[in-house]
Amino acid sequence: MLDDLNLLRCFARIVALGSMSAAAKDLGVSLAVVSKRLRTLERNTRTRLINRTTRRLSPTDDGRKLYEHAERILAALAEAETHLASGADEPRGLLRVSAPISFGRVHLVPLAADLVQRYPHLDVELKLTDRVIDLVEERIDIAVRIGEPRDSSALFRKLVDNERVLVASPAYLKNFGRPRQPSDLHGHRFIRYDDSLTPWLLVGPNGRKVQAETPCRLRADSGDAVTDWALAGQGIAFKSDVDVVHELSKGRLERVLPEWRSPPTPVHALIAASQYVPLKVRTFIDALVAKLREGVAMQTKRKAAG
Repeated sequence: MLDDLNLLRCFARIVALGSMSAAAKDLGVSLAVVSKRLRTLERNTRTRLINRTTRRLSPTDDGRKLYEHAERILAALAEAETHLASGADEPRGLLRVSAPISFGRVHLVPLAADLVQRYPHLDVELKLTDRVIDLVEERIDIAVRIGEPRDSSALFRKLVDNERVLVASPAYLKNFGRPRQPSDLHGHRFIRYDDSLTPWLLVGPNGRKVQAETPCRLRADSGDAVTDWALAGQGIAFKSDVDVVHELSKGRLERVLPEWRSPPTPVHALIAASQYVPLKVRTFIDALVAKLREGVAMQTKRKAAG
C-alpha cells in the first residue's frame, strides 16, 4: 500500500505547497506525473486524501493524518541519508517553532539565527503568538508554553522555571518613589497584560503571600506592549523574568520589591506525540535549554553581587 516513497514525497509536497503544479515544479516532474501519483496513492489507501476545488487544494482529515506521518517518515529518512553520506548526524529541513511573542523575541530569535548559521541544512520558521495554537493543525514541530501543559496528547520537556517579577524604569521610580513593602504599592501606576481586576499574587520572604490590588489605566494583550510602556516610565509591570532578563541586566528596568515574586511557573517545550523525534527538534530544544540555563546562572550571579 505505502511501499513507494515517491508517492509519499509527492503527496507531502502537494499538501505543503497547496498546489499540484507547485509540487510538480518543486519535484522536477510534470503535472501529469504528480496527478497520477496522487491518484495511485488514494487508490492504494482506498481513501480520499485531498479535497479539490477550482481555487485550492486542502487535505481531508485522513489526508492530514497521513501527512503528519509522512513528514516524520521523510525527515527520518533524510537524516539517515545524511548520516550515511557524511558520517555525522546534522539537523536538516524546516523546523517550525511557536512561542509567546515576548519569550520568542528575547530567546528564540537570536537562537534561531545562531542555529541556521551553525547548520547549513537547517531552516527555522518562528510563529510568535500569545494565543495557544494546535500543534497538528498548524504543523508546529515545537511549541514553547509557559505554564502546565494542557495538551495531554503531546510530549513535553521542562526547560526552566519562570517567575513573574515587579519591574519599572529608573525614571518612574525616581518620579514616583520606590516601594519598600507590598503595602507601599497603593497609589502607584500599574501596567497590565491581563485583566485589571485580578490581584497579583506575590510570594515573599519565608513564603509569605500577599495579594496586591493593582488597578490600571494601561493594559494590553501583548507582553511587548507592556514592556514598552514600562520602559517609557508609565508604571509598574508584573513580567516574566525570562522576558525582561536583558532589560534588567542593562539597567533599563529595575526590580521593584526584589524579595517578592510570583509562584514559579514552568516553561515547557511541547512536541506532537510520536515514537520518533527528529534530530532538528532535539537539537533546537537542547540549545534552548542551554541558553535558558545560562540566563538563570547570570541572574543568580547578579543577585549574589547585589
